[in-house]
Amino acid sequence: MRAILCAFLLLAACFAGPVAAQNVYAITEVTVVPMDSERLIPGQTVIVRDGRIAAIGPSAETPVPEGVETIEGRGRYLMPGLAEMHAHVPPDLEAVQWTEDVLFLYAANGITLVRSMLGAAHHLELRRQAERGEIISPRIFASGPSFSGNSVASPEAARRMVREQKAAGYDILKIHPGLDRARYDAVAATAREQGIPFAGHVPAAVGLTRALEAGQATVDHLDGYFALLAVGGDGVAEDGGFFGFDLVDRVAEGRIAQVARRTREAGVWNVPTESLMRHLMDPDLSTDELLARDEMRYVPPDMRDEWKRIRIEIQGAPDYTAAKARRMIKLRRRVIGELDAAGAGLLLGSDAPQWFNVPGFSLLRELQYMVDSGLTPYEALAAGTVNVARYLGKAEEFGTIQPGRRADLLLLNANPLEDVANVRRRAGVMLGGRWFTEERLREGLETIAQRHAG
Repeated sequence: MRAILCAFLLLAACFAGPVAAQNVYAITEVTVVPMDSERLIPGQTVIVRDGRIAAIGPSAETPVPEGVETIEGRGRYLMPGLAEMHAHVPPDLEAVQWTEDVLFLYAANGITLVRSMLGAAHHLELRRQAERGEIISPRIFASGPSFSGNSVASPEAARRMVREQKAAGYDILKIHPGLDRARYDAVAATAREQGIPFAGHVPAAVGLTRALEAGQATVDHLDGYFALLAVGGDGVAEDGGFFGFDLVDRVAEGRIAQVARRTREAGVWNVPTESLMRHLMDPDLSTDELLARDEMRYVPPDMRDEWKRIRIEIQGAPDYTAAKARRMIKLRRRVIGELDAAGAGLLLGSDAPQWFNVPGFSLLRELQYMVDSGLTPYEALAAGTVNVARYLGKAEEFGTIQPGRRADLLLLNANPLEDVANVRRRAGVMLGGRWFTEERLREGLETIAQRHAG
């Protein structure tokens, strides 16, 4: 553990730069994208003090304290930092360099909070380091080791594991496939008793109906929807293939709106991870095209090779056809659109780093996939900002730009409400009141790219 913390602190020293006087910054003449509604507030000065937004007001009327660092906001747009709600912090304690890289890649793309969905004990220390600003990292909302058919032997083992993870200080329990109804129900009941949410997959033997009834905090990957929507199905499936791929020809599209309303009524949120599905399944997106993306420079070569192997294997399977894959993508877009129309909560997440999803970069692509599914740019951005704060019960803490909120901010050179692709046009990122210019972030990214150049 000592080695990984020392390495993180060294990286922070290299890129953080000098601290502004009294930890105060003034972002002047900026257009604020507050994300409390779909609006812009031009010509504002935003004062940040000790990691919080201290004041916001028209630049002509808002004095800038002497001796503070001034950030030029003219022609720029200031929005809350984004959250990656299905992230993976590397679980291997010995993978020091890759863990550094992953957390930096998130931060460099304006991701200021990650919900880590496959945890390990050392993540709790990383969470503390990130919260104190001692490493270059988003804040970490940490799950523990997952509950699966392999890790949970019995209902009693499930209850014991829930209590242990609550006592250890994890924020959430991660559900993986393989649990039967008895073990799942034991997790759900004990989680309620212990006051800790559970989220993730919907085990095939449990089904979406039960997951909604049990109050699963989030359904990730739209897992279980195709099984419930299949003609003649009851939502419980022995084997629906890759996230219901084998069921796409049985999906009753006329039932999607009804199921979306049931999701809203249950108060269950969804993290679609559409980029994961597109990057693995889309026949109109070639493997060579994916590997040619600029962000692949930040991934180790052996990982890129493994991603390529898996994609070729999936698309070469006997049951895979291009027509079936296109229908799966179309149906998933329809489900996302209907969930949004019904008022069911949507959260932004991409499942990085997995299968062509490079941390940070894949979440920015996820924004476009949400818009492709019928969301407006504001709604897509809300899924990674204000919606996250509401989901976590922290609406007074972050997710909007208001006095008193955390200074987790993203400064852009173009209006993200016009086009979500403008989130790529960064001028800088603020992590808990620490300011990183785009130039300094690019230096860090180039260091990572050089490490994997061979």
